[in-house]
Amino acid sequence: MKNSEQQQAAVTIEHLTKKFGNFTAVDDISFTVNRGEIFGFLGANGAGKSTTIRMLCGILKPTSGRGIVGGVDISKTPEKVKTFIGYMSQKFSLYDDLTIEENLNFFAGIYGVKDRKAAVAKAIESAGLTGMGKKMTGSLPVGWKQRLSLVSAVIHSPSILFLDEPTSGVDPITRRRFWETIRALAEDGTTVFVTTHYMMEAEYCDRLSIMRAGKVIALGSPNELKQMNKKDSLEDVFVSLVQGEEI
Repeated sequence: MKNSEQQQAAVTIEHLTKKFGNFTAVDDISFTVNRGEIFGFLGANGAGKSTTIRMLCGILKPTSGRGIVGGVDISKTPEKVKTFIGYMSQKFSLYDDLTIEENLNFFAGIYGVKDRKAAVAKAIESAGLTGMGKKMTGSLPVGWKQRLSLVSAVIHSPSILFLDEPTSGVDPITRRRFWETIRALAEDGTTVFVTTHYMMEAEYCDRLSIMRAGKVIALGSPNELKQMNKKDSLEDVFVSLVQGEEI
């Protein structure tokens, strides 16, 4: 890839591969994610989406290939990547035995936020949890926990945000609120890399990739994928590609 193209990209993946013993979870994938883009990462369970995100976040080391996130090589300096990205895993990862305020203070400290008090107050407000800072996190409904996870992931204003099935198990109102927040972040210049199983959410993305058995088998905007595969809906596109239907 040319240097000018790499500078334009928030994420560059070249022949990225991850093996666990004899099992290949991510198999020689290559693509770029543009700055300020909402990039959807689709695939059935076990397709390799979460493994890819964990490599890009510096959590897992690739077996081979190259990943550049925000100009940083994920194999050479993975700890540096963690300083300017946000990551929300598909499983709730905050501490149930801490209050909302304590959890946010903890993550603000990890990310080196200078004015923690202001950042925590802003995060609580943006999550719609005003007046609930002293409430124990473990007592929150699923939707509120997901809101808290999201604001924890962006409390340091990351330039690139990785969201792994952020709306799994939440109600439609919470899901809509999540996507309003995601769109607002992207409009402010944040690059959002998101996995989802909801095709309605996939329609909100600027571009999508679809994985099957560790490989990227389709890449393009929602409309491009529908046109290329001669389908009326993204759900039909997804099902046909993941099941290996001949077009």
